[in-house]
Amino acid sequence: MKRQKRRYLALRLDVESAPGDRDFLDAVWSSVTRLVGEVGASLAGLALVRYDIEGKTAILRVNLVAVDNVRAAVAAMTVLGGKAAAVHVVAVSGTIKALLEGLKS
Repeated sequence: MKRQKRRYLALRLDVESAPGDRDFLDAVWSSVTRLVGEVGASLAGLALVRYDIEGKTAILRVNLVAVDNVRAAVAAMTVLGGKAAAVHVVAVSGTIKALLEGLKS
């Protein structure tokens, strides 16, 4: 079986107070499921790699085939933790190292 190619998405949360990591990941899963259904969400292979409540940033791991769907679902999120919010994809990369280096510059 061939290994799945993955991409890492750096996200910035525009929200008054960021929710906990579990609540954030649940909100992402919910948004992806609403957009592409349960089968599409299962193909996404979503995982939360890093989450910084104070910095209001997150890094998600996503299967390559679902990057566009996850980007659209994240952009469609308007509520986090019961509060109005917006989530922006800041960068996409094939490795965490390159993603973090790209964010520094």
